[in-house]
Amino acid sequence: MNSINLFILKHIRVFEMVGVLMRIFSFSLVSWLGPGSPFMFVWVFNTMDAIILSWCSILKKDRAYTTLNVFWIMVGVVGILRAGNILR
Repeated sequence: MNSINLFILKHIRVFEMVGVLMRIFSFSLVSWLGPGSPFMFVWVFNTMDAIILSWCSILKKDRAYTTLNVFWIMVGVVGILRAGNILR
């Protein structure tokens, strides 16, 4: 695990930019397509970016962004469960 963290820290700006661009893309998709959006894809994609950004903020020891992005992971899990009709 330590080697993964070292790799991420070495390239943290790239990982953060990818996470931010993923979030922009997923919210833009919902904005453009509205009710016709592929909601399961959007929730999975958005949860993946939250995981990336949480990992980066944890490694940087940034409590505010860790809290924000861990919150988005929880929201994403609920969104995935709702989009999959597991949770109503």
